[in-house]
Amino acid sequence: MNPESSAQRNTKQRSAVRDVLGETEGFHSAQDLHAMLRDRGERVGLTTVYRTLQGLADTGEVDVMRPPGGEHLYRRCSQGHHHHLVCRSCGRTVEVLGPAVESWAEKMAGQHGFVDVSHTMEIFGTCPECAGKG
Repeated sequence: MNPESSAQRNTKQRSAVRDVLGETEGFHSAQDLHAMLRDRGERVGLTTVYRTLQGLADTGEVDVMRPPGGEHLYRRCSQGHHHHLVCRSCGRTVEVLGPAVESWAEKMAGQHGFVDVSHTMEIFGTCPECAGKG
């Protein structure tokens, strides 16, 4: 196999990962996304899914959530910096702005001499629908 056709296949595989992210709601693990791709008949390796997700996270195209004790979860995100409210029961996720958090993070970084600071924040709780069930 020549290198050019291999590179084209990788581009097609990466596009498939982007497509499935754009068509699904909520956060999903790399394994879940890999299974969705397989179910669609896409021939994408799990390693390619992980690499693609990392690349998309690095460029800000996907949100990455790191739940306590769990694996990284991914979803296509909206533009601009935001935070998440996440239901522990059903996984429902709501994007929220946090100007107080932004101000606090900048203040803390400045007090300690840190520059070029970034942060992520997920707030875990129980959504109204799940709370009503219990």
